Amino acid sequence: MKHTYQVTGMTCAGCQYKVQHLLSQVPHITEAVVDLDKGQVSLEMDEHVDTSALQAVLKDYPKYKLTDLPVISSSSMNHSNMSMEQEETRTWFETYKPIVLIFFYITLVSLIAGSTLLGFDEVVFMRVFMAGFFLVFSFFKLLNLDGFADSYAMYDVIARKFKAWGYIYALIELGLGLAYATNFSPAITNLITLIVMSVSIIGVLQTVLNKKVIKCACLGAVFNLPMSTVTIIEDGLMIVMSAVMLWMM
Repeated sequence: MKHTYQVTGMTCAGCQYKVQHLLSQVPHITEAVVDLDKGQVSLEMDEHVDTSALQAVLKDYPKYKLTDLPVISSSSMNHSNMSMEQEETRTWFETYKPIVLIFFYITLVSLIAGSTLLGFDEVVFMRVFMAGFFLVFSFFKLLNLDGFADSYAMYDVIARKFKAWGYIYALIELGLGLAYATNFSPAITNLITLIVMSVSIIGVLQTVLNKKVIKCACLGAVFNLPMSTVTIIEDGLMIVMSAVMLWMM
């Protein structure tokens, strides 16, 4: 069964992820999906859960107030349905535009860096690309570290059990970006990348394959991007590049 509730007090994606995470931990709740724009949460239940039990799980965060969804008129319902239809008709590019633009600029700079008078240097291309990837993505995570940690704990296999891993992961990305930019100990840097990204992709694969509706934390809590095969490609690309660079050494 599915029930929708009103939740006030959510002001950013970090709030969205926190409320979603807390409610998903309630017994008999199989899935929690928060709509930040509407200030609502939809809960899938295998057994009815009282509203008071849902409110209790948010008691440590008094700014979040969960109430039963008020009865709305037919005209309001039609307006809501139109908004949902507009959201569903967004193209792939409109949805993932931030990531597409980031990859475009990183790739462009990497191609320039790898081009020399003697030919194209693949190692330099990959090193600059990975430096740009980790520095840019860690930047967005660090803009709202708490929000990223909350969202990351929704699906990462380590962060689900050890929330502090979300904070550590963002700092590791920053460190890897600096290491690639300065060409610091390539063997160690690529080995750490291979291990960290291989672990990270496990939770992503589980989420996508199970068709869970979860926001991707790749750009922190700044953009509301859905988890999809795009996220798998991001992590997989880093795994492949680090493995290739290790092999070439």
